[in-house]
Amino acid sequence: MKTWREMRAFPLAVQLLLVNQLGVNTGFYLLIPYLATHLGENLGMSAAVVGIVLGVRNLSQQGLFIIGGSAADRLGARGVIIAGCALRTVGFALFALGDGLPVLLAASVLSGLAGALFNPAVRAYLAQEAGERKAEAFALFNVFATTGALIGPLLGSALLLVDFRTSALTAAGIFAVLTVAQALVLPARKVEPSGTGVLGDWREVLGNRAFLAFALAMVGMFTLENQLYLLLPAGAREATGWDGAAGIVFLVGTVANLALQLRITRSLKSRGNRARWIAAGLAVMGLAFLPPTLVAGAGSPGLLDAVPVLLGALLLYVGVMVASPFVMELIPRFGRPELTGTYFGIFYVVSGIASAVGNTVVGWAMDAGEHGGHAWFPWASCAAFGLASAGGVAWLHRRGALPADPVPATPEPDGERSTA
Repeated sequence: MKTWREMRAFPLAVQLLLVNQLGVNTGFYLLIPYLATHLGENLGMSAAVVGIVLGVRNLSQQGLFIIGGSAADRLGARGVIIAGCALRTVGFALFALGDGLPVLLAASVLSGLAGALFNPAVRAYLAQEAGERKAEAFALFNVFATTGALIGPLLGSALLLVDFRTSALTAAGIFAVLTVAQALVLPARKVEPSGTGVLGDWREVLGNRAFLAFALAMVGMFTLENQLYLLLPAGAREATGWDGAAGIVFLVGTVANLALQLRITRSLKSRGNRARWIAAGLAVMGLAFLPPTLVAGAGSPGLLDAVPVLLGALLLYVGVMVASPFVMELIPRFGRPELTGTYFGIFYVVSGIASAVGNTVVGWAMDAGEHGGHAWFPWASCAAFGLASAGGVAWLHRRGALPADPVPATPEPDGERSTA
């Protein structure tokens, strides 16, 4: 109930963007986790071709975030959000209707480009609309995103009992509804010109060394968040011998997010510098991978062996809850308000590339640990990523390279308050 009350305190546009993120993650996770199985088992494609289709989607999204961010600054975030959701509607529908490789590649490109458009645009719009309450807005954003990431796979697994096409059309339908809702509800805002061309905007942002250093330092956050879909579910299945244990990981995170996210953000917002909490959150994310080492490689699976893994998942979610809202709040303050979208876009390009490298390292550590009999190795590698990122942010903070916290507005005395 507190989440809904907090949500209703924001303007209607912010409320829609929060519900939008619930729908975006529900539609995405309803389809994408099952796409590789559909391509390989239902369509009989080789592993190499499956990798190409999935890789094209990732490349289209990660490589074009900068386009989405610049478009939000130049054309207005509202139009870019609507265009992105409309493109994903088409892309997901193509996954349902096409079996040939050209159609599937087109679907991958469109769905990836859609994410590249609306992800930075949504965050830019939210940052602009939330005013001084950016941290709370992004905390709620995290709650709705996490909830969608739980609902999506559950709904997807149920729809797959019918067939994959039903799942894909349902996902496309969700994005179609979101597109219409955004067109009807999101107000258009006047776009302030940046005063330079697109290339000039990019040069300005890329020339901000403190911002680039911060984006690179976030490699730990994005790499470790991805382990919610790779290492932690695998660890839960291995510890219990039960495939359904992976779903418990997401359930623990969603319940914790609903119960704690707003309380954590509100409590920390008024206690010390935000950069310190970002570093602390990253450290907690790193430490989250230590409890599972206690049961890594255990010979006899059992339900009790799931406890360290679930404890690790809970700590990881707590670390994200501590750090993520303040990271999102901090990004726009590195530069001019006219370049908010560009900063978000380039942030996701830089951190996306860095986290792709990080995920490759974790994958290598998983293989090396399995073949070498050192099951603890990937967990220790993840812990090192988190602690290294925490150290990087703390170092940037000590050097004064990060923007200062916003100064709270001073309320006017009752006698001087405007009556207009």
